Amino acid sequence: MTVAGKPEAKITPLRPRRPCPECGQPSARETYPFCSTRCKNVDLNRWLSGAYVLPGREEEPSGPESDDG
Repeated sequence: MTVAGKPEAKITPLRPRRPCPECGQPSARETYPFCSTRCKNVDLNRWLSGAYVLPGREEEPSGPESDDG
């Protein structure tokens, strides 16, 4: 196929194929970075069930019980 009379150049993908974080198979474009909808849903379930937790900083309690003055 040509565009405006010029030969079509090879198009590189936007994202490189990476291994699926769940099973290690090559990722699919539709479910990136996962290889399938199943692996995508397994990961989502882990986030929703609390298996994955992002660390946060601990805040000191601020209220009437503090001895600030």
